[in-house]
Amino acid sequence: MHHYLNALKLYATFSGRSTVVEFWMFFLVNIVIAIGLSILDAFGTIFLNGVYQLAVFIPSLAVGARRLHDTNRSGWLQLLVLIPIIGFIILIVFWCQKSGPDNRYGAAPNPSAKDPALTS
Repeated sequence: MHHYLNALKLYATFSGRSTVVEFWMFFLVNIVIAIGLSILDAFGTIFLNGVYQLAVFIPSLAVGARRLHDTNRSGWLQLLVLIPIIGFIILIVFWCQKSGPDNRYGAAPNPSAKDPALTS
């Protein structure tokens, strides 16, 4: 949950880098919340999931761009999603790649510094 909240705190920050864990935890929590709201929508509230998706649209783009920056790619590559099926598969491959060393987008993120639970 820490990573999800951290991504929301960096609401519209498209600069910098995000770790693999931060991106995928945000993605996972986002999916779980969307599924829960979709279930509620099925019982009569027809707008909760839509409102939620609008609320997290910018943070989702921002964390995706920061994740691409971590692999030394431009955040604009998220536009690949406009290519049906293939574009999203390419993005998943990019998002799954491990972090690179310091690059033009900043210093390599230190996951232990961001999450106290990862320190021993």
